[in-house]
Amino acid sequence: MFMHNKKLMYTVRVAEPNPGLATLMLEQFGGPQGELAAAMRYFTQGLADEDVNRRDLLMDIATEELSHLEVIGSIVAMLNRGAKGKLAEAAEEEADLYASMTSKGDSHTMSILYGGGTALVNSSGVPWTAAYIDSIGDPACDLRSNIAAEARAKIVYERLINVTDDAGIKDALSFLMTREVAHQKSFEKALYAIPANFPPGKIPGRPEFADKYYNMSQGEGDATGPWNEGEQWEVVSDRETQMAVDGGDGHATVSLPAKEQKAVDAFMTRTMSDPSSAPLTGADLGAGPGAGRTTPYNPQTE
Repeated sequence: MFMHNKKLMYTVRVAEPNPGLATLMLEQFGGPQGELAAAMRYFTQGLADEDVNRRDLLMDIATEELSHLEVIGSIVAMLNRGAKGKLAEAAEEEADLYASMTSKGDSHTMSILYGGGTALVNSSGVPWTAAYIDSIGDPACDLRSNIAAEARAKIVYERLINVTDDAGIKDALSFLMTREVAHQKSFEKALYAIPANFPPGKIPGRPEFADKYYNMSQGEGDATGPWNEGEQWEVVSDRETQMAVDGGDGHATVSLPAKEQKAVDAFMTRTMSDPSSAPLTGADLGAGPGAGRTTPYNPQTE
């Protein structure tokens, strides 16, 4: 059960309207790293989690994210408030109204489509989608994903803080950013409270491959570090050894019934290319400057 308290979790103080800044702030309202995506991610995870302790954590943070959505949405609404009135009441001449709407990037799109309201879109006007929710139903996977999501959200808040000089907005964004840090800590603690949290799932990795590091990007800039050296790792650099690592021939095969194999062979024969053929084609006839050579080189005629 949800009950709404009319007081925000954090006081919103906006110095003056700024539709362009409002558009940027929508990134944390209806964007992939935004508060609605976070709330839905944790809420749906909490509903399905069999561990009552984790479920409580996820529901607490999901509900807090909804309160953050209200804070960021209120910032957007206050930044758009002046434009909303001018647009609704035609309070300026057409040219002045258009100029004020288009002076800050795509803010005119938000004004025309949503009347200065707080839309569930990102800063580019892309509608929010449940595709932003990447939960997979395994707590060790989902908690790692949650940690990464909170980290990304913190970076977006940092960037938003850097694009405004409004002290009140900076203050509110700083609070929201800091809560992303707190959530990362909670999720990390919950992850490591699962004794067998790596690798995720039940089936163990195959030991003959689990500790190998394949150096497949070779050349200047090859680097070593804890990710590929030490007792945990066996580095494989030889190119031949990196192919068919299972000991097979490295080719894809399938066993087909005789009837299907006969059909495949017939299709292959019918569509086989003739490497000795070099017919005159439309590309030859229509080749213009810059097309390059389209027919084989013949030293007797050239």
